[in-house]
Order: sequence, then C-alpha cells, then structure tokens
Amino acid sequence: MYVCLCNGFTDRQVRGVAPNVKCSAAGVYRALGVRPQCGKCVPTVREILRDLAQVTSDDGLASAASPA
Repeated sequence: MYVCLCNGFTDRQVRGVAPNVKCSAAGVYRALGVRPQCGKCVPTVREILRDLAQVTSDDGLASAASPA
C-alpha cells in the first residue's frame, strides 16, 4: 500500500530499507532519497518501524526460548 503519496513510496519500500536505518523515520526518508512533504506519512512510517522492531524482538525471544 502507498504510505506517502507526495513522494510515492510504499510500505514494502519502507520495510525494505528499515533494517539499514536503525528504526529511524528520518533514516527511512534518507534511504529512499526523499523528504517528508506534508508530513501525514510520518506516523505511518513510525508505525511500520515499530511493528518491525516488535517482530524482530519477538523472533529473538522465540529463538532464545526454544531448545537447541
């Protein structure tokens, strides 16, 4: 889905650059080579980053809890 209509980027693009930007909305924009225009997409970018961080931390807990 489109996250930012001003710059024309999608949630898939945000998820693609997220591992390289250390959970920073500003880092996402830099990695995509754009700047926020109207700013309405910033909360959505942050939400995607939070979701990815949650999934990553949940995966770490699951692998730490499972016996080797």
